[in-house]
Amino acid sequence: MKLPAFDYARPASLSEAIALLQGDDAKLLAGGQSLLPMMAFRLAAPRLLVDIGRVPGLDQITVEDGIVTLGAGVRWQQIETSALLAAAHPLLVEAISHVAHLQIRSRGTIGGSLAHADPAAELPAVALACDARIVAVGPAGEREIAIGDFLTGPLETALCAAEIVTAIKMPTLAGRRYGFAEFARRPGDFALAGVCLHYAVDEAGQITGSRVVAFAAVEMPQRLVAVEGRLDGRRADDLNSSELRTALAGEVDCVDDLNADRAYRTALLGVMLEDALAQARDRKGAA
Repeated sequence: MKLPAFDYARPASLSEAIALLQGDDAKLLAGGQSLLPMMAFRLAAPRLLVDIGRVPGLDQITVEDGIVTLGAGVRWQQIETSALLAAAHPLLVEAISHVAHLQIRSRGTIGGSLAHADPAAELPAVALACDARIVAVGPAGEREIAIGDFLTGPLETALCAAEIVTAIKMPTLAGRRYGFAEFARRPGDFALAGVCLHYAVDEAGQITGSRVVAFAAVEMPQRLVAVEGRLDGRRADDLNSSELRTALAGEVDCVDDLNADRAYRTALLGVMLEDALAQARDRKGAA
């Protein structure tokens, strides 16, 4: 379908973009990989698109003092090919390899994914697993929002009107093992269920400080605290799959739709958990 009629602006600064967004019925455009399809299907029809592709400084990747900072304009392909991130945050690199197709990864941006907050998206799940903080700028100035406060529901965030995501910050995975598993009917399709996780191993060989997040099968990325409680203090080789599946099933309320029912998604999450744990067990800690 053809896009509905709209006006287009391409500001050269964040302040100009914020001013434009305060007008009636304006939408921010970054990579356009979510917004433009929605417009084509008439699920969205903004009067004005504000393209921040020319705003400088939004496409930078830095690692400093144990913190990875990604500008909101960083595209998926930059993450995939970054040697810096391959060493500092391999979980993120692994997750991004599952995002859609190459053409989409060459255009889609991390800021767009975070603001769109699709429950099946990989980045919000990794962000939650890694205690990320979202940097946003708006008419009231700049603020940092913890990812747990930023994601408020499916396709919903804590962003205020005319507020723009400018960066995401998360700790490196230094010394931590990690795993990422998702299932989709075809490569590049939206996942039906997924799990990402990371943990450290202490001197006794026991798991410590585990973080486990389920996504796609649930309404929004969800930290699996009960599962984490059954990982910490155990050796990776001594985990009880049945116990972990029971813990997972007891704390998730999976969605039930035309793509898959609740029971199937719950069982699938259990398989994804096992796959992610097997990956982590066989990996050395990140650099």
